[in-house]
Amino acid sequence: MHTIWKGSISFGLVNIPIKLHAATEDKDVKLRTLHKECNSPIKYEKVCPVCDKEVKNEDIVKAYEYTKGKFVVLDDEDLEALKKENEDKAVEIIDFVKMSEIDPIYYQRSYFMSPSESGGKAYSLLRKALEESQKVGIAKIMIRAKEQLAVIRVYDNTLVMETIHFPDEVRKTVDVPNVPSEDKVTEKELDTAIMLIDQLTTEFDPDKYHDDYRTALLELIEAKRTGKEIVTPAEKEPVSNVTDLMAALQASIDRTKPEKKEPVKKKKAAKPKAKEKKQA
Repeated sequence: MHTIWKGSISFGLVNIPIKLHAATEDKDVKLRTLHKECNSPIKYEKVCPVCDKEVKNEDIVKAYEYTKGKFVVLDDEDLEALKKENEDKAVEIIDFVKMSEIDPIYYQRSYFMSPSESGGKAYSLLRKALEESQKVGIAKIMIRAKEQLAVIRVYDNTLVMETIHFPDEVRKTVDVPNVPSEDKVTEKELDTAIMLIDQLTTEFDPDKYHDDYRTALLELIEAKRTGKEIVTPAEKEPVSNVTDLMAALQASIDRTKPEKKEPVKKKKAAKPKAKEKKQA
């Protein structure tokens, strides 16, 4: 597994040398853009709109646009010094909190943590302490020139670091338009909705869910590549255009009811045949 970051993490005076590995991977099907006339991949060039010429990498600088059309130019040396200053610091767990106190909206990306050669015992200690206390650690870490707030928790006997958004990166719910300020539902509608939820409730099994679009796209690509006939899958049942809320809830319940199995009819036991009368 590829290492994307090396460093150490500490809580109190305990220091753990660790490595970070990406815990998830993007499996989206990447499509290239080609020139329709000759099927050649399109090349994107960096062009200055004022000079009207291609710009080389060594002629590009970074800047912050503090107002429309006005920039503060930042030298690579300034950015590298700032980055080095933060990366050299050991990652310290600042606080321990209950995981239930962190809303999922804050979560960003997951990384597996593995101990370096000398960090096995301290790694096991933190893992066990988090499990026993049922807490997670809050820490700050510098990844790819960006300071991240992170949660350290246990997943499947492995320490995981979850980067999370800072509070000012999460937009305010008051800015969301057209959200009803109060619930205007009847008791019957609520009871029926809860019944529908109960009917669809199950244990979470991640293996149950699949990316149907990606599968269909890969099948289409393979069919076109091998020259096979492309078969269009049957269309799903169209969504009912029911506008009445109660009717929609009831229709949903009826559609999700488990099918009743026909009771197996027991075969009647055959009557014993009467003994044939002896011919006189």
